[in-house]
Amino acid sequence: MENLQYSTPEPSLNSLHALVREDLACVNKVIMENLDTGVPLIPQLAHHIIAGGGKRLRPALTLISAKLCQYRGGARHIELAACIELIHTATLLHDDVVDESALRRGNTTANEIWGNKASVLVGDFLLSRAFQIMVKDGSLTALGILSDASAVIAQGEVMQLTTANNLETTRQQYLDVITAKTATLFAAACELGAVVADKQEKRELLRQTGVALGIAFQIMDDTLDYAAEQQTLGKSVGDDFRDGKVTLPVILAYSEGTQAEKKFWKRTLEDQQYGEGDMEQALGIIHKYDAIKHSIALAEEYCETARRLISGFPATPEKSALLETVDFCVQRAY
Repeated sequence: MENLQYSTPEPSLNSLHALVREDLACVNKVIMENLDTGVPLIPQLAHHIIAGGGKRLRPALTLISAKLCQYRGGARHIELAACIELIHTATLLHDDVVDESALRRGNTTANEIWGNKASVLVGDFLLSRAFQIMVKDGSLTALGILSDASAVIAQGEVMQLTTANNLETTRQQYLDVITAKTATLFAAACELGAVVADKQEKRELLRQTGVALGIAFQIMDDTLDYAAEQQTLGKSVGDDFRDGKVTLPVILAYSEGTQAEKKFWKRTLEDQQYGEGDMEQALGIIHKYDAIKHSIALAEEYCETARRLISGFPATPEKSALLETVDFCVQRAY
């Protein structure tokens, strides 16, 4: 995979998942219990996307952050991690409808199988279930974090509509969108670990860690759309290009481009008029201006911020796993 080669051993989520494996199994159990409604379509559709091979990164961040803060309580971190995953799953269902996606993580999307109406409604149900679990938890602080996050994520979805097919989108506007859409839930996931452990002094530090990690993760996700292999990425390479999404590699390449190149981007992304060989031409322009390399460099800057924030914690397996997770987010191939 061009421009994405790293020395071995490559960072992975193995250490993270090893430390939270039992708790993550409990999170999955809580989720499945909350899908049992007597309406067969809800568990069928939700299970399709939940069991679709995701990394479970967001709930794992809540679990590892709680451990990092020496949480020794009951099951609050599990219940709230389940809320995080339910909110995330709901946004995926809604995203796939908005984007008219047919493939996610290598699997057919729920909207492709059951239709848009069912996907939107089940997504709404998952959000409602998440809020029921939050209320059951009884913490106004946790409820505030997650309700605020849900509102910002929805706002980010609307913001993205205004940047789609718009080549005047600036780098800052792009960062504002991914901060709202992606980094906000990463931030909430990490901050909740400090909340359940009652380590108020660690809340802001972990929140900022989540923001930096989430931005880096999304920059890499958008970069991989122009750099990965489809069988590795788990979605169709070039989906963002065909959907007219103006992401960081395009923003960087467009800003440096010739008039002819800018005309190409306007025809394909703004007018959505595609011809044979357009994807290859887009890749050629992006590589001409090292947009992949520059995008990765920006993701690395955010990862360095996350590492600096984590550095103050005592040396523990949890700290090491979280640092490796940061490395994974910028060096991942999927």
